[in-house]
Amino acid sequence: MGAIAIGRNEGERLRACLESLVRDLDHVVYVDSGSSDNSLAVAQALGVDAVQLDTRGGFTAARARNAGFRRLQQLAPNVKFVQFVDGDCEVIGGWMRAGLAFLNSKPQAAVVCGRRRETHPHLNVYHRLTEMEWETLAGETHSCGGDALFRRDAFEEVGGYRETLIAGEEPELCTRLRKNGWKIWRLDSEMTYHDIRMSTFRQWWRRTVRGGHAYAEVAALHGSLTERHRWRKLVSIWFWALLPFIAFAVWPFTGGASLIATALAYVLLIAKTSASRMRRHRDPWASALLYSTACVLAKWPQTLGSLQYSWNRLRGSRTQLIEYSQHAIGTPSKQGHRTRV
Repeated sequence: MGAIAIGRNEGERLRACLESLVRDLDHVVYVDSGSSDNSLAVAQALGVDAVQLDTRGGFTAARARNAGFRRLQQLAPNVKFVQFVDGDCEVIGGWMRAGLAFLNSKPQAAVVCGRRRETHPHLNVYHRLTEMEWETLAGETHSCGGDALFRRDAFEEVGGYRETLIAGEEPELCTRLRKNGWKIWRLDSEMTYHDIRMSTFRQWWRRTVRGGHAYAEVAALHGSLTERHRWRKLVSIWFWALLPFIAFAVWPFTGGASLIATALAYVLLIAKTSASRMRRHRDPWASALLYSTACVLAKWPQTLGSLQYSWNRLRGSRTQLIEYSQHAIGTPSKQGHRTRV
């Protein structure tokens, strides 16, 4: 078993990430995407094999992970399982042993992931929302996130990540795996601590624009009959984002009724999303209301992201990487238990 970490100016978060890997594994590769801090020196000091991507192909997480996979194959050709992790995450002790045991017990499982948690969930509203976003349900699922344990044969079978995607590379890869008959699983086990390091509305907006771009691009690639949920999600985003503009346009003809009806529709949408959140995740009503309100507000930046993708596709160009993180600021580290696998 080996591990691949990727990063760009992650600061002390990278040290915590790599320390959490080298304590359990002999084969760890770090892939750097143009950092201007001491990321490469940190990796080398910990005895981690470091790869520096050149700038010619542009930086994407998908490209970095594929480069790490190729390097790991050279270093340890007999490795059968690969843990991918983002450089702003720290693997929790015991996770890799749990994930490995699961993949050994499920031959059709290509990927397994566990629970990602925010390091500082109560720091501000953005950290709190991100922590809630990670609260996904355990069981067989459609896709994983950036932190996941892969079966090497399955990863090779589909050719790894699609390197041109600036976001959404994980669900895109999982779609191809599922089309080949593989399964994706999420366990009710602690997997990683993540530090979103988000403190401004602008950061939240840019991250959400990026999400909308990913929805549109993955739907364009895989919006077939079996993946219609991707188009339903996009249509929902566009409908709720455009509804107030339509209501305003017809306002003179409805005597103001269109604006009142639109306001009521948003209230009902927030109430419905809150109730679903309380039922499925047992959230307190205030937390559920916060989350559902953020989901509704996200319709506008998500629409901008999807339109950005569509416009660039029409012009035959590609969107540049949409970054939102703050970099190179120290952060405390949580230590896991040493369980070499």
